[in-house]
Amino acid sequence: MPAPTASPALFPRQVAVLLLALLACAFAGNHISARIAFDDGTGLLLAILCRSGVAMLVLTGIVLWQRQPLGLPAGTRRWQLLLGLLIATQSLCLYSAVARIPVALALLVGNTFPIVLALLTWALGGGAPSRRQATLMGLILLGLVFVLDVPGRLAAHEGAGPEWSLGVALAFCAACAFACALWITDHKLAALRGPVRSMLTLMIVFCSMAVAGASGLVPGGMSTPSSSGGWMALGALVLLYGTAFSVLFVSVPRLNMPQNAPVMNVEPIATLLLGWVLLDQVLSGMQLAGGAIVVAGIVLLTYRKDA
Repeated sequence: MPAPTASPALFPRQVAVLLLALLACAFAGNHISARIAFDDGTGLLLAILCRSGVAMLVLTGIVLWQRQPLGLPAGTRRWQLLLGLLIATQSLCLYSAVARIPVALALLVGNTFPIVLALLTWALGGGAPSRRQATLMGLILLGLVFVLDVPGRLAAHEGAGPEWSLGVALAFCAACAFACALWITDHKLAALRGPVRSMLTLMIVFCSMAVAGASGLVPGGMSTPSSSGGWMALGALVLLYGTAFSVLFVSVPRLNMPQNAPVMNVEPIATLLLGWVLLDQVLSGMQLAGGAIVVAGIVLLTYRKDA
């Protein structure tokens, strides 16, 4: 019998944390680049099509290089299709939010998916959230109240503009879609090898964006940038996402994700700083405090003491 393949050695904790922080910054830069590209007339579908296409090619190369078996276990095909469509929906909703509201705000709302996932798991027969989890969920929601500047809007007797309301709603839809995707991954596709699952998911995202673009379902969805700056932003978007996704995918076995995954929640912070420097998007002091509460709550909610 062939000897079992040894698990790769874990990176030292400091190296893993630094790498995850750099990857989070790359994902943040991807969203900032997306906003610049959208402001230059780039279509949402085109951005997702380019991003998913490049990442799909890289991941396909990795899967073939590792000689991963491509067969799907019985009963997983429809769940794999649904997973891909959910990730496509999440991408479209989040980019649509990024195009309408400050990028950091969109990511903070979109990063509430752990709350949705915990409640979804409970609703579908899983364990109820513990008292600690429920407290942290309440803390995150309180932080969102300040991030969205609800007190300020109420005091000024101003209703949210249609673009602002739609942007927040789309960001929350992205959180819901991603939570559903995670539930399917854990409960319906656990038997499917991770590399193959990720590759097929990106293929479905790419194909669904291509079909949507060809059918004209999203007006202007395939519009090209109107200037060289837009093309550069689109290229940066693809490069940052493709690089970060590929490095994360290859490095996951060595990163001790159960313990170190909360580091990825620096993404909204990096987005806030980049949005301030590159887009002149500034949040108020109350919104910054709310953002700190949200990030802290999500880190505590996703941290495992036994990791």
